[in-house]
Amino acid sequence: MNTQSLVLLALLLAVVVALAWPLGALLARIAGEDSIPGLGWIHRAEHGLYRVAGVRPGEDMGWKAYALALLSFNAIGTLFVYLLQRLQGWLPLNPEHMANVGPDSSFNTAVSFVTNTNWQGYSGEQTMSYLTQMLALTCQNFFSAATGIAVVFALIRGFSARSAKSIGNFWVDLTRITAYVLLPLSVVFAVFLVGQGAIQNFSSYKTVQLIDPVTFTQPKTAPDGQPLKDAQGQPVLETLRATTQTIAMGPVASQEAIKMLGTNGGGFFNANSAHPYENPTPLSNFAQMVAIFLIPAGLCFAFGRLVGDRRQGWTILSAMILLFVVMAVAVMAAESQPHPALQALGVDQHASALQSGGNMEGKETRFGISASSLFAAVTTAASCGAVNAMHDSFMPLGGAAPLLLIQLGEVVFGGVGSGLYGMLVFAIMAVFIAGLMIGRTPEYLGKKIQSYEMKMTSIAILVTPVLVLAGTAIAVIAGAGKAGIANPGAHGFTEILYAFSSAANNNGSAFAGLSANTPFYNWMLALAMWFGRFAVIVPVLAVAGSLAAKQRLQVTAGTMPTHGPMFVALLIGVVLLVGVLNYVPALALGPAVEHLQLYAH
Repeated sequence: MNTQSLVLLALLLAVVVALAWPLGALLARIAGEDSIPGLGWIHRAEHGLYRVAGVRPGEDMGWKAYALALLSFNAIGTLFVYLLQRLQGWLPLNPEHMANVGPDSSFNTAVSFVTNTNWQGYSGEQTMSYLTQMLALTCQNFFSAATGIAVVFALIRGFSARSAKSIGNFWVDLTRITAYVLLPLSVVFAVFLVGQGAIQNFSSYKTVQLIDPVTFTQPKTAPDGQPLKDAQGQPVLETLRATTQTIAMGPVASQEAIKMLGTNGGGFFNANSAHPYENPTPLSNFAQMVAIFLIPAGLCFAFGRLVGDRRQGWTILSAMILLFVVMAVAVMAAESQPHPALQALGVDQHASALQSGGNMEGKETRFGISASSLFAAVTTAASCGAVNAMHDSFMPLGGAAPLLLIQLGEVVFGGVGSGLYGMLVFAIMAVFIAGLMIGRTPEYLGKKIQSYEMKMTSIAILVTPVLVLAGTAIAVIAGAGKAGIANPGAHGFTEILYAFSSAANNNGSAFAGLSANTPFYNWMLALAMWFGRFAVIVPVLAVAGSLAAKQRLQVTAGTMPTHGPMFVALLIGVVLLVGVLNYVPALALGPAVEHLQLYAH
């Protein structure tokens, strides 16, 4: 690890905080249903949509009605995305004549994009038509992101309300978030990406002549597709010469923008943000990292404004930043080390003017070690799942850090909305533990934390570990689960653990050595994604409803302050205690064993 890595990390955080501050003010106005200066035309269109949909914006909902509306909307979205994939072969905007997607893959993808996970068991440019990419996947990128922000708005209203029976209107929140935040930011960011070299078109795929033709040998097959063998039973080989290459086209920049801003992560191409048409330059790479953190950081500032104490927002953001810095430094330090296996072969892995140095396997040379490893930390800290390097090729400890960031509950910045409401759940747990230690009824932001809130908080925290560990256990026992492992031993176990951690925590990145596009993994991971999303959201909304109904207490001399360094330390301690203890045995069987094996000699 060098000075360049630390400077890049510091610059990223400085830019994020500088841009998130004004965005936080905008988000607070949206949550408060205030008018937005200069955007009156959107306000008029917003109310036109309400009239068409039959929504009464002045009617607020209790938490049960809010949850029912949210679940219904997302269930319908899942069905729509599923049907569009199953019918895409007969629909327009399909210049490459992509076939209908199979039922298990369609279901997995539908659940994945609706839950903001964006796990992809398919190759985008070889599977999805332009219509499916835009109407199904890109639209759900907006809706799933708006859903997460709506939930955190509801929870914040629970803290700020004074004995209210409602937590807002889901339809209003969904509309305002999409219209005033996600769409405008995505348009601006998409134009920037096109300027950097990302593509945006409806052209057919291009076949181009190779400047340097490639000669390769492969097994020869019979007309029925079976490999041919000689008299000794050995495969018959044939030498081929490739003189052309097919280059995929499509509406990429528009999907890429909301993919990052909405912490979605599902790419147009199989290579995701390692593909030059999605992420062309080092500048676009830096901008994508900023975009991933922008709204989660802005929501922290919005939280402070809405509860009437901006220090509360800074406290939550400080805890996130400290956790992120430690984990990001761990990834960058691990990947800056030479790989022992390559070192034994005499491969030069030292940094120089001609190479980045360190473990460059699976990384793009145009990004190098620093930008690749920092991107891995950003995307797993923020529940995004976009990748610009192959996490499967990371060093054991380099891959363990992103895995742990996911397993902490995606609260270190986290997904848009889900990161903040996840961290607030941990904050409730922190004040409860502190209250037990000092023998006082716990309070947070003037609201008493009692048995009902703690039951719902416990459910929200424990859902994902149960899904991850149970799913991993089933996969390593079942024959269909073990069949997908490409790398036996500790690394293969880590691939499965990472897959279920990513699915249940709605991240979407992968140790891609696992062959997961099978009926077993498509169904198992879809269930983990669905319950990992909505079995957390419903308890959070229940907490919001309970808190909203309570009187807000006055601050007294006996009130424990929930801002400042002491509470930041307490909050970080609770996140680490709960997150790490759940997964220590599994991490010991995976990354820890692999690290010891790698350096055994």
